[in-house]
Amino acid sequence: MDNTDAPVRFATKIAVLLRDDLAVWQRLNVTAFLVSGLGSRVPELVGEPYEDADGTAYLPMFRQPIMVFEADKETLTEAHTRAVSRDSDLAVFTSDLFATGNDRDNRAAVRAVGRDSLDLVGLAVHGPKNGVDKIVKGARMHR
Repeated sequence: MDNTDAPVRFATKIAVLLRDDLAVWQRLNVTAFLVSGLGSRVPELVGEPYEDADGTAYLPMFRQPIMVFEADKETLTEAHTRAVSRDSDLAVFTSDLFATGNDRDNRAAVRAVGRDSLDLVGLAVHGPKNGVDKIVKGARMHR
């Protein structure tokens, strides 16, 4: 028998890690871009469409919470290294992307820089809870 009143628990975690020196508009922009990558990479993260009591349909969203963290540049770089070494589902946003205006130029800007030289301002990662916790170790919850 299925207990629909039981709390929903997830074995995985979605985390966004932002560099702590970004302007508010940059933090919001970076977060939106980063999480869009996870939905395309891991489609089962996206739930069912929504509908209000009047029957108006709305787009589906992630099925689980997204934890947003902040850290200095060094901690962000360390988190990136850990995520890559764990072969995690990972999205990155570099400072160069603030100067581009489209997806093609965004991808070219990232492709032009080696992994260890990326000027990261944010990343999003999905994976087992304990693995994601280890990746974002040293970061703090976003304020």
